[in-house]
Amino acid sequence: MEYVYAALILNESDEEINEQNLTDVLDAAGVDVEESRAKALVAALEDVEIEEAIEQGTAVPAGGAGGGGAGAPADGAEAGTEETEEAEEAEEAEEAEDAGDDDEDADGEGLGALFG
Repeated sequence: MEYVYAALILNESDEEINEQNLTDVLDAAGVDVEESRAKALVAALEDVEIEEAIEQGTAVPAGGAGGGGAGAPADGAEAGTEETEEAEEAEEAEEAEDAGDDDEDADGEGLGALFG
């Protein structure tokens, strides 16, 4: 999760989200940085408009109105689908990158490991 927070800090401060800046923020926070995780996050965020993703994320209700979420609006469902598709694409990019890294542990954690 700290990698995502570091990316959000960089975004908020109008700094470029790249491996070096991400590593610098994490180092300053006392995090033991894994280069492969930083690289994967930067690659996953390459085509993501962070402000737009934040707006979409806050627009989708967390649990619905008393009915367990069964009555969620169609536009909220579409936003969730778009976010899922983006996450799947990012995970596929991570897996493709991991396939080329024979010297690193290939324990199959995927992009989900970046988020805690």
